[in-house]
Amino acid sequence: MTDYILSDETRTKLKTASTASIATALYKRGLRKQFIQDVVPVSPKKENMVGQAFTLRYIPAREDRNPITVFRNPDHPQRVAIEECPPGHVLVMDARKDARAATAGSILLTRLALRGAAGVVSDGGFRDAEGIGALDMPAYYAKPSAPTNLTLHEALDLNVPISCGDAPVFPGDVVVGDGDGVIVIPAHLADEIAEECSGMEAFEAFVLEEVKAGSPIIGLYPCTKEENQKKYDAWRAKTGR
Repeated sequence: MTDYILSDETRTKLKTASTASIATALYKRGLRKQFIQDVVPVSPKKENMVGQAFTLRYIPAREDRNPITVFRNPDHPQRVAIEECPPGHVLVMDARKDARAATAGSILLTRLALRGAAGVVSDGGFRDAEGIGALDMPAYYAKPSAPTNLTLHEALDLNVPISCGDAPVFPGDVVVGDGDGVIVIPAHLADEIAEECSGMEAFEAFVLEEVKAGSPIIGLYPCTKEENQKKYDAWRAKTGR
């Protein structure tokens, strides 16, 4: 869907960018629905999840098509997704926001992690959540769910445009996750969003210091007073940010 390749430089910048800052930068460009709704980290991680999207689409399961024996098929899309998601990418699953059954479990996601994936996101459930949370790889889901995916979901399409938590996700888009959740950056905007957010993070760190020191917010955030701009310039020179 895109020829864009996420550079190491942009990945590094996004590792320290909050989803809040990214959401604001996207809003400035008229994009309001890029935050994946109702997903949370399975367990907190020390740094952001950053990678391009590799997608898996589920549809509602039809009982005659999804007996337990379908997992014997070497071409089963869920299993193929685990083996084909490129290293450094994020596997993003569309479960139609239905977490009554799992979209993956700890065995498959351990394999995904060992293959070098940057993370996994589902707007459905995961089974064996404790084991998934123990992985170094970031994982986001709606909630734990013990039933196998076959009870409600049929894995159908790989690397096609999907919806995940009401956000449109195209293969190759850049996916960023932090403690607040997951946001999707259209691939063609990723480099400029990363650059803008690196400046936003520095400014907000300065603002927080000022607020903690007792400064009023009006005229500071946003910075509309020249005196505050001068303070910020001095702060940047001192901190090297």
